[in-house]
Amino acid sequence: MTYQLTKLTYIDRKNRFFEKILVKGIIKKRMEFHPKDLPVSKTYDLKDIKDASDAVEDMVKLGFSNRKEGFRVLMPKESKLAKRIGYTVTTGVTYGLRQKKEIRDIKYWTYHYDENHYAIVLISSKGLAELGF
Repeated sequence: MTYQLTKLTYIDRKNRFFEKILVKGIIKKRMEFHPKDLPVSKTYDLKDIKDASDAVEDMVKLGFSNRKEGFRVLMPKESKLAKRIGYTVTTGVTYGLRQKKEIRDIKYWTYHYDENHYAIVLISSKGLAELGF
């Protein structure tokens, strides 16, 4: 990580100058790939929370370990509904894997899929490393 520093000059009450260095923000390395480029074994087109629960059960049943592919979840671009579906999917997968006593080291990205959908891509960290991303 690199830090973007900003140098500020102040005048205090006795008209003395002093300089202060502020950490403006953390600049992270940019991703060298887009989540749409990851290999996907199955895509779920979800319309509501019930569909999300069913998709989570299926993903947990299929499992993430020993896979080089991930799963894609498409959600409608209605803000509240997309947030609820995204929360259901991410927490549901983690909870389901914990119940099965499997490794929960899952990475996921949310992005604009097209003009009508958001998408989440979920993949195991091990599979991501094996793919070279």
